[in-house]
This record gives sequence, structure tokens and C-alpha cells, in this order.
Amino acid sequence: MNKLFGTDGIRGEAGVFPLDKHTISVIGQSLAKQFRRKLGRDARFVIGRDTRESGMWIENAFCAGAAIENAECSSAGVITTPGVAFLTKILDFDAGIVISASHNPFEDNGIKIFSPTGRKLDAEAERRIEEDIFSDDHKVSADNSKIIANKIIANDEEVHFQELYLNYLIEEFKTLQLEKFKMVIDCANGAASGLAPRLFETFGAETVVINNHPDGRNINKNCGSLHIESLQRKVVEEKADFGVAFDGDADRSLFVDENGAFVDGDAVLWIMAQHFHSTYDLVDNAIVATVMSNIGLELALNSKNIKLLRTPVGDKFVLRELLDTGITIGGEQSGHIIFPKKSLVGDGMFTTLYLLEALRSNKKSLSAMTEGFTRFPQILINVKVREKLPFESVPEISDTARQVEKALGERGRLLLRYSGTENLARVMIEGESQSEIEELANRLAMKVESSLG
Repeated sequence: MNKLFGTDGIRGEAGVFPLDKHTISVIGQSLAKQFRRKLGRDARFVIGRDTRESGMWIENAFCAGAAIENAECSSAGVITTPGVAFLTKILDFDAGIVISASHNPFEDNGIKIFSPTGRKLDAEAERRIEEDIFSDDHKVSADNSKIIANKIIANDEEVHFQELYLNYLIEEFKTLQLEKFKMVIDCANGAASGLAPRLFETFGAETVVINNHPDGRNINKNCGSLHIESLQRKVVEEKADFGVAFDGDADRSLFVDENGAFVDGDAVLWIMAQHFHSTYDLVDNAIVATVMSNIGLELALNSKNIKLLRTPVGDKFVLRELLDTGITIGGEQSGHIIFPKKSLVGDGMFTTLYLLEALRSNKKSLSAMTEGFTRFPQILINVKVREKLPFESVPEISDTARQVEKALGERGRLLLRYSGTENLARVMIEGESQSEIEELANRLAMKVESSLG
């Protein structure tokens, strides 16, 4: 069976299989058919998109396919990924569909599907959709225009849905006051463009907004969370207190302090862990992060007797650990932070409000709140391999890896793993000395290359 769903739905170049109109319609039809069989009635979906020029026709194609099975697709228009997840839950839709490729360039797009709980579509449902895509039994009508017109709710509903989401965020942080607080907002020309400025101005903040004029092709282009430099310059230029950058679908956020220094997801976890610890809301005195989080975070947390539980890379693994343990917060360096008691989906605007609440309640600047966390130097070397043997089964590699770990001691960390998509071994080392970790990483990489290359 050909696998099309990755860790974040289906993603690829818009207009090219599997994101061509026919295949997208089959996806809509397949999902609607599954729900009708499961529920014994016609399905109800809510669908939202980011600002890519391909978003509208992909939405139309999906809804055309779903309508063949009598499903109703209600459009939320341009809205964030967590906005769709919220609407799915609060309005009792059977599923929420997001048309977005997150931080990818505009040529790409994708389809993510959420259940009302906020979880992504389960593996079994994904497998059935893939079976339908590669089956000859699903022929979608070429003339879907009438079906589409009947099944997508009018634009005033889009406004209503977006207002519901904004009002939810405002109500969650109704005591937050941002008067005499100046912030720069980088909307990445994405889904946050029409929402984020309004949200933060509601709390009284003085806002300077950049990259909030999407044209269908400028999403993530030299802006947003992937290109933090322009936000850093703007914060310094404006003498602002704070800067935030979203990605294309605003499920993550990264920050800049009042001095223009970059504040990543690890630093946010450090700040929020301390904040929740002080308010007695940190379950088990622990947080969840991935194997890629910097050892500096782990050491800083240890100094406060807070544990760090690590998972494989990917928000689904972070979420699984959070749900299994009941821990308060988890996330990734990328700025994808999850507060499971509030939502099972990362939400860049929600994270920003939580961070601002922590700053205001502690009466500290962002730079002051990051004190105590020192990011250690890191090096990553990719080595091409002919086969992916377990590292411990190759004595030359396992022996060298043990020597490296001994040299690093408790003030450094080795992560040796294979790429999930390419024939590559990844050698990642963190430590206090850049020259030392470079020498150790090169030594181990050479062993991997000579043994498996």
C-alpha cells in the first residue's frame, strides 16, 4: 500500500498528485463515506485554510467530493489551524479539515484532519482513504459546481466562526492587561494576518504589525517564524517590549525580547515551567519536550528540581506523552507548544497570550524571564548510509559513541539516529565547548561513514 499521510496529514505541491483536484475530491468523498458508515447519518465538516492561492480550489474540490456522500462542509474561510480544531469541538462537527502547508512555501499545500477532541485523524481512517485513492471504484463527477454551491455555507458564516474563535481566546485571558505595552507582530502573511492584530489590541497592547498583507504567494516568504531576523530588527527599531512571529497556519510562535534577542520554544518551555511551578499548576514537577530540545533546557530545569521527559521528534509524540502522564505543558524548539488542559493542538496565539500572562503576573520583561537558561552549542552532521543497521550492532560505532558520551559527561549530550525519510545517519552533539563538540561529532561521523557509508 502506498502511504500518503505523513505525521501532519497529506502535504505536497498543489496541483500535483496527491493534491490534484480529482484526488482531493476522492479524499473528501472517502472521509464522508467513513463517517456515514460510522455514525449512521450524513457527516458535518468544518473546513478552514491559510492564505495560499491554491487554498480555495482545494477546499472546493474536497467539499465537492464530500457532497457526493451528502456531507455538509461549512467554511471558516482563512483561519488558523487551532481555530479549526476549536470550532470542530465547540460546534460538534464530526471533523475539522485544515487546508495548509504550515511553514512551507506557497507552491505547497496540505490537508490535515482533526477529530472533535483535537486529535488528528487515526491511522486506520488514513489507511482507508489511501485505499480509496488508489482504487478505481471512486470516480468523482467532473461537474461539481452546483454541489459546491449548495454545501459551503455563506461568507457571513466565515466571519461568525472567526469571531467565535477570537472571543474564546479573549475570554480565556480576560484578566490580561497590556496597556502601555508595545509589541511587534509578524503574521508571516499567513492565517494570523486578519486575527492576531485584533486579538492583542483587544487587551490594550500597542501593536506594530508586519507581514500581514497576504497575496496568495508571499506566505512565509522571508518572514514569520522561519525568518526571525526582520522581527528582531523591527523590535529594536520600534523600541518595543516584545515581538512574536507566527508560521503560515499559526499553530506555532517564536519570540524576540526587548533587546532583539531570539526566544525559541525551549526558552518558552523554561519560562512557562517556572510560571506554572510558582502557581502550583505544574503536574509532577515535569514538562515534555523532544530529543532535539537543548541540553541547556534540561540543566536549567534540573536546577529548579523540574524534570524533562523527552519524546521522539514530532508534536504527536509530545501529545501522546502529555496525555499518558497528565503533565501540564510540552512542546518543541520550533515553537509548537501544547497545553493539554486547554487544547490538544498547538496554538501560536494562545501560547503568546499565556507567555504574556506569565510576564505580567511576574512583573518582568521577556529577557528577565529567560534568565537561568543558557543554550549550549550544538552541531549536527548528516552521514549518507547504504543501510540502516542498529548502531549498537556495529562495534566500531557503538564503542566510539560510548567514548563520546563519556567525554561529554553530564554537561553534554549525544543523539545518534537515522532520518525517517532518507538514507542518512544524524550525529547531533551538544556541549559547553564548540571546538570540543565539533571534534567529537566528526570523530563519530567518520566511524559511521566508514562502517555504513
